[in-house]
Amino acid sequence: MANDFQIFTSIRYDPSLLKVPELGFNNVGWNQNPSPFYMLDFHRDRMLRAAVYWDWNAAIATLSGEKGIENLQSFLKTNAAGLGSGPHRVMITLASDGTLGYQTSPLPETHINNLHPESLPSPNSDDLDSVGKGKVVVQDPLYDILLDSQKTAKSEFTHYKTTFRDIYNSARKRAQINPGEKKEVLLVNEDGQVMEGSISTPYFWRDGKWVTPPIPSEYDASQGSGGNDGTTRRWALERNLAIEQVVLVDSLLDGENCWISNGLRGFISGKVKLR
Repeated sequence: MANDFQIFTSIRYDPSLLKVPELGFNNVGWNQNPSPFYMLDFHRDRMLRAAVYWDWNAAIATLSGEKGIENLQSFLKTNAAGLGSGPHRVMITLASDGTLGYQTSPLPETHINNLHPESLPSPNSDDLDSVGKGKVVVQDPLYDILLDSQKTAKSEFTHYKTTFRDIYNSARKRAQINPGEKKEVLLVNEDGQVMEGSISTPYFWRDGKWVTPPIPSEYDASQGSGGNDGTTRRWALERNLAIEQVVLVDSLLDGENCWISNGLRGFISGKVKLR
C-alpha cells in the first residue's frame, strides 16, 4: 500500500491574511506574523505525524524541525508566486521518498473573523447577527449537515489525511452532494458515533459547550471516534473553543445548530438535516 498513496493537506493561500497582525488579532499562532498561508505550521505538523506513523524516513527528513518548516514555506512561496491577489486552495502532497507536490485552484472569499475566531457563539446567540463586529464569526454561508447512510470503519486512512479518499468520496456520493454545494456529510463509525465530516471537523452544542469527536494523537483503533486530526480542530481545542466528547448519532436533532471547520474555509455555520 505504501506506493499507492501519498500524504496530503490542503492549505488556504490568501493575501488578506497578511493584514492579520495590523487588525488586532491575538494568539493566532503562525499568522501572528505576516503570512498568506493559513496555519502553515499545523499543516506541516499533521503531515509529519503521518510520515512518522508510516516510517517514511525520507519524508520525515523533508519536514522535520525548523529546516522542515522552512522547506515547506519556501516550496509554497515558489509555487504560489503566480496566484495573484485572490484566495486559492493549495493541495500539498508528500510522497514516501520525501518529494513534495502541489495543485492549486481558486477559493471563495471568507470573512477573516471565520479564519481566526476568538470563540464560537452558542446557538441562537445574538453574536451571530453581529457581522464584522470585533472578532465574531459570521454565520453566512449556512451549510446543510447531512448524515451518511452507511457506517465507516476506523483506519489509518480516516485518522491520517492521504490521497486514498474513496471512503470520503463514497459518503459524499451517497449524500448526493455536488461540487460547490453548501452541504457536508458526517461519517459514522461502527459504534454509532460521529467520526467527522467528509471535508471538515464538526462541532456540536452539548451541555452548554461546543464538543467535537475525540481523536488520539496517534492512530489507535481502540481509542477515539476514528476521525482526522485536522488543523482547525487543533486550533479550536488549543484555544478552548471546544472540547473532545463522543457524539452519538442518536443524539443528533434535526435542525440543530453546529459548526464545521477546515484548513481552507476556517469555521462555517451549519444546521443538521436528518430528513
